[in-house]
Amino acid sequence: MTAPSDLTTRLGLGGEARAIILNADDFGMCHAANEAITELLVAGHLDSSTVMLPCAWAPEALQFAAAHPDASVGVHLVLTSEWSRYRWRPLTGTATSLVDRDGYFPTEVRSVEERASVQDASAELGAQIDAALAAGVDVTHLDNHMGSVYGLYTGRDFLGPVFDLAARHGLPFRLPRVADGIGIDTAMQPALDRATAAADAAGIVILDRLWTHPFELAGEGTGDEETYEQIRDGFLALLRAVPAGVTEIYLHPMVDGHELRAAVDYGAAKRGHERRLLADPLVHETIEKEGLIRISWRALRSVQRNL
Repeated sequence: MTAPSDLTTRLGLGGEARAIILNADDFGMCHAANEAITELLVAGHLDSSTVMLPCAWAPEALQFAAAHPDASVGVHLVLTSEWSRYRWRPLTGTATSLVDRDGYFPTEVRSVEERASVQDASAELGAQIDAALAAGVDVTHLDNHMGSVYGLYTGRDFLGPVFDLAARHGLPFRLPRVADGIGIDTAMQPALDRATAAADAAGIVILDRLWTHPFELAGEGTGDEETYEQIRDGFLALLRAVPAGVTEIYLHPMVDGHELRAAVDYGAAKRGHERRLLADPLVHETIEKEGLIRISWRALRSVQRNL
């Protein structure tokens, strides 16, 4: 198995340190996301979040981020729009290879890999970063919605444009060195090795590991639906298993209510559970007992800019 990097040493934490970043994806997707993420950031229950610039509620998220410069807020680079009733379009317009026949980003990553041109993807991702900066956000990092730039399905990735943008802006990027997280096939390790070598050559700071728990609620809508306590116990086990290095643990906390249930096709209950999870005293007690060190992407940005 690929060993972690020397990133914790470069952060001044020591080579055996177990550092984590608790990140909330999908800031700006809807008001339900913004309400949950802002309350968790203010309370110190999150270490960072990333904004989806093409979404309707991005202005509210950007306004918060600009008004709270100490919060670590990055850009959630978007090339997909996955829900059936709530969709979003590219900032660069619809006369590109980035849209489906209805003029929206496609619902599936495979469509992006098969149809999007590198030129169009690069222009769109650059526009999303520029929009966040123009809103006054001190952007701390980049990551990617649904893994649409990684080449997960066909092997055709968009990491070249992403690395160019990350290097230009001095921003670290969510890319794990080790393929051992949920949703990451261990067969991807050779491709990850090539990608991490390219990131290192470009001076882009990346993660050792990227972890989460299952996106969907097990047994949703049935008599065997997963309970909050089961989710919490699984998450506590995940925290106890964090090894040495820097591990981002990303979740999607949102307020489970009418707005969210009207927007998404599934998973609303899980989003509400994740909001509760991140504020749960047992989670934070476990982090402390395990000796896990919470850091933010701002610290990784400092490492990159000091290279």
